[in-house]
Amino acid sequence: MMVSLYTVRVVLNTLGVEDFGIYNVIGGIVTFFSFLSSTMASATQRFFSFALGQGDFEKLKRTFTVNWIIYGAIAVIALVLLETAVLWFVNARLHIPSERFEAALFVYHFSVLTFVAVIFTTPFMAIIIAHEDMQIYAYISIVEAIMKLSVVFLLMYLAWDKLELYAILIFAVSVIIFTIYIFICTKKYRECQFRQFYWDKRLLHEIAGFTGWTLFGQVTTVMRNQAVTVLLNQMFNPVIVAARAVAISISHQIGVFSNNFNVGLYPAIIKSYAADNRQEMFLLIFRGSKITFFLMWIFALPLFLEMDAVLQLWLKIPPAGAVLFTRLALIETLIVSISLPVITAARAPGKMKIYELTLGIIQIAIFVVSWFVLMLGAAVYSVFVVAIIANLVMFVVRLLIVRTLIGLSMRLFFRKVVFPVFVVGIFSALLAFVIHYILPEGFIFTCISVLYSIIITCICTYFIGLEKFEREKVRSIIVNRVRRIIYYEKIDTQDY
Repeated sequence: MMVSLYTVRVVLNTLGVEDFGIYNVIGGIVTFFSFLSSTMASATQRFFSFALGQGDFEKLKRTFTVNWIIYGAIAVIALVLLETAVLWFVNARLHIPSERFEAALFVYHFSVLTFVAVIFTTPFMAIIIAHEDMQIYAYISIVEAIMKLSVVFLLMYLAWDKLELYAILIFAVSVIIFTIYIFICTKKYRECQFRQFYWDKRLLHEIAGFTGWTLFGQVTTVMRNQAVTVLLNQMFNPVIVAARAVAISISHQIGVFSNNFNVGLYPAIIKSYAADNRQEMFLLIFRGSKITFFLMWIFALPLFLEMDAVLQLWLKIPPAGAVLFTRLALIETLIVSISLPVITAARAPGKMKIYELTLGIIQIAIFVVSWFVLMLGAAVYSVFVVAIIANLVMFVVRLLIVRTLIGLSMRLFFRKVVFPVFVVGIFSALLAFVIHYILPEGFIFTCISVLYSIIITCICTYFIGLEKFEREKVRSIIVNRVRRIIYYEKIDTQDY
């Protein structure tokens, strides 16, 4: 998270606000097609985890082969669309300064190649997650973050058009990461092999049915994010786009802990459903939803309070509107975070039609309403307000649908998740706001405020948010870690 936030700062300062805005618009156009890989990632993880939960290795091999063929087809379709119809849109419709248009096209073509590399990386990432080898996933993520940090330093010192160079280097990173994934998976997992062809027409139909509706959901998700960015590009200047990009980047990075926590939960929930262990699945959903929010809240609260100082320290001169945009984006991300295990549970039965259709319509409405309110002359921040309201509606709708799909009790969810989350959020926010307004301005006092917010959030989470068994578990983990550290220190001292 720290590397990614630092990277955004240096990239913004190196490229300049205008080029940074251009890169995010161009990247947003390509990212619009990320629903293809995201959809297949959901399908791949679901079917891999389901086969592992059933203990069916033959089905696992067939699942890998069928998915790999589908990914190849998706890559070809995406490449054709991106280099024809979408390229025409970039040429004809995007508002890009004439002196930077050639560089923008260069960035576009390399963004397409990067996207194709990501598509082929996805199935190997999914198989690692399905096997719950989170250590491997974590190490590769760390390597990727370090490589992107190296890209930033190269960007500062290599003599070339910075915008074009950044696109080339990001593509190189994606190729290297793909190579690492494919090497590890083919060596470690028996099902990841290309020597023998496994085909299953029925499985293809199952995956296609699951993928079709998930695809609709992913399209609407991308519309909610990327189409709004393009809308702002059409109606405002690149500085506004850059401010939105900063806000989205921070909210995304704050969600790193909660999202990665849910990456680990995904296979466990699916496997519990496949093994028909509903009690364990419900416990995973309740505890996962609650802990997901708390992990985000620990970092979101101090950032929300000290956003002005943090952005000035981070970006030196943040784009106009970035402070307000980021605060609103954090609220939206917090609402989404509590739903992440519920979203996973909705995918477990494989019946996606009602879920994706309902949620998809609401997400399309976010873009439509955003366009409507901007046309009426509303302030630019209104697009974030629209998204916050829509996400509150989607939260309730998800619970209603998941109750029908798997029998999840809404009453228990509100009692075990929503109530403790609400109490911890209100109580810790009030205590943190008091200190924030008492302390004078200055770097030292900002650090004190941030540290106090983190401490008070952890205390409230431990004593109010966690149940007795969960507190005992946390205490046991901390005690065991401390004992292990002391034990190793004693051994090192004796050896010395």
